[in-house]
Amino acid sequence: MEPIDPTPATSNITVRRGEPLVVVKDINKHYGELHVLKNINATVNRGEVVVVIGPSGSGKSTLCRAINRLETIDDGVITIDGVKLPAEGRALATLRADVGMVFQAFNLFAHKTVLENVTLGPIKVRGLSKAAAEKKAMALLERVGVANQAKKMPAQLSGGQQQRVAIARALAMEPKLILLDEPTSALDPEMINEVLEVMVDLANDGMTMIVVTHEMGFARKAADRVIFMAEGEIVEETTPEEFFTNPQSTRAKDFLSKILAH
Repeated sequence: MEPIDPTPATSNITVRRGEPLVVVKDINKHYGELHVLKNINATVNRGEVVVVIGPSGSGKSTLCRAINRLETIDDGVITIDGVKLPAEGRALATLRADVGMVFQAFNLFAHKTVLENVTLGPIKVRGLSKAAAEKKAMALLERVGVANQAKKMPAQLSGGQQQRVAIARALAMEPKLILLDEPTSALDPEMINEVLEVMVDLANDGMTMIVVTHEMGFARKAADRVIFMAEGEIVEETTPEEFFTNPQSTRAKDFLSKILAH
């Protein structure tokens, strides 16, 4: 871990520290008898990359999806940029527009071209003209390395290309925050790195990100903080360096020994 440079906003670390953007307070969630989120408290600061890891069934994806209300919660409060997450309706749609989401399964519109997928939100939600939206979309597709695929349909792209389009689509809304829910787990191994490279670039640019992933290399390289979950609880929360070299709990040690043995 680099020592934090006390000089003003020159080191990356100094630049990226901001005020709280997402605050999760005392949230609980049940599926029937199953208590999937247990009194979760977490804060993500502006410009911070927080990676959420843990065994399957630990509640990671549920937490990620609760942050933009794709999953309801039983109690507790989630605020984004000081605004309490509305339950439904227009206010929720407005808030969701500020939170980009990238899913495991890409979720692109199959009947629209790559370019149309990326321009749809800015035109419909942000009110951009078609020309302005297309100009912006092409710049983003260039940034994620798939500008030459703009006229194609999603089915004509590889999984890695589709996921990069999905990231461009999230960025096109100029979100305050991007949630990435296991964005590489549906990809073939050779495609994983091309998506992770885009994510590392975003992290380096200071995009606020909450990433649920099994990719420990990404966590080590790009995370400001690691949240380790097990059985619906946050068990550890620390820097990647500390987590990977000195895990405190038996559950984290067990998880890491299994993951790092492969």
